[in-house]
Amino acid sequence: MGEPISVPLLDLSAQNQPLAADLKDAFARVLDSSQFILGPEVAGFESLAAESVRTRHAIGVSSGTDALLLSLMTLGIGPGDEVLCPSFTFFATAGAIARVGATPVFVDSVDTDFNIDLNDAERRLTGKTKAIIPVHLFGQPADMDGVQRLAKAHGLAVVEDAAQSMGATFGCRQVGTMGELSAFSFFPSKNLGGFGDGGMITTNDDDLAKRARVLRVHGSEPKYYHKVIGGNFRMDPLHAALLRIKLSHFSSYLAKRRANAAQYLERLAQCDHVAEGRMVLPTEIVGRSHTWNQFTLRVCNGKRDALQSHLASNNIGSAIYYPVALHQQECFAHVPSFGESLPVCEQLAGEVLSIPIYPGLTEEQLGHVADTLANAPI
Repeated sequence: MGEPISVPLLDLSAQNQPLAADLKDAFARVLDSSQFILGPEVAGFESLAAESVRTRHAIGVSSGTDALLLSLMTLGIGPGDEVLCPSFTFFATAGAIARVGATPVFVDSVDTDFNIDLNDAERRLTGKTKAIIPVHLFGQPADMDGVQRLAKAHGLAVVEDAAQSMGATFGCRQVGTMGELSAFSFFPSKNLGGFGDGGMITTNDDDLAKRARVLRVHGSEPKYYHKVIGGNFRMDPLHAALLRIKLSHFSSYLAKRRANAAQYLERLAQCDHVAEGRMVLPTEIVGRSHTWNQFTLRVCNGKRDALQSHLASNNIGSAIYYPVALHQQECFAHVPSFGESLPVCEQLAGEVLSIPIYPGLTEEQLGHVADTLANAPI
């Protein structure tokens, strides 16, 4: 009898170790250069990233969170302003709004794609609303036609939270090109995963790009002369050099994630849990390409935790993104909508479970996950 199959939620070594020689060469190049703040490595990565996203400007920053924060600072969002954002998302989306002194206005989600409910967003507009942050959650683009109609009708700025969705498309447009500014993350678990925290802002607006670059270095232009207050949001040259190596493989990573998702969908579609409504599979909305940063199931009979335990007992990793919606988080108790019922967000928080989808999954591992799910006692 062979060793039991083990499937971690994420296996970074499966992706990074084949590139070890190139990554070490990049490290040596940066070490030899002694250029450890900005410089040609960052500029080179930004140029390639802008080409990948098909945008005029890409600005490397210190994290995906800082990309959101810097985007709001660049737009001049601050005290007295309100910003619409989904409640079912990672903390940084609303946290960045609060950190610039603005008020996050929490919006319910659509259960078919996990993204912001634009009808609910429109109901929450006030004279103080200045921007909207659609999140392309789990790698599925939000309804950007609807976002842009709403923004145009009410004079709102759009900041795309594209942390999980680099490479996704809405129609013929790339995620990261449909807002005034867009924020990406290179956290190690992302589709283009880095080697620590890192992020990027993209924009097609020359003036916004210039302002973001100034704010990235404490609002200094020229050095030591400050007309505005910025922060230290720089991407490290070493991180840029390493990401540049992985960016050349990015299309293959996306293709493998998409292939893994297709296999899951095919293998699980006919299982009893799905047929009888106990489990809901994620979908790729027609006209949108999904990056499958997460493959997120919904367990609808109150047995999500039992299923997670069953997976763990079969050596399969899983995660709950996100168990508590933001409008229920204690740190937002001062927000007027704190505690208000957002029924879809609350339902999703109680049902979602993400399973391994990373590019390095073997056929044997994927089959083990699919079979374990299909035969789970739920």
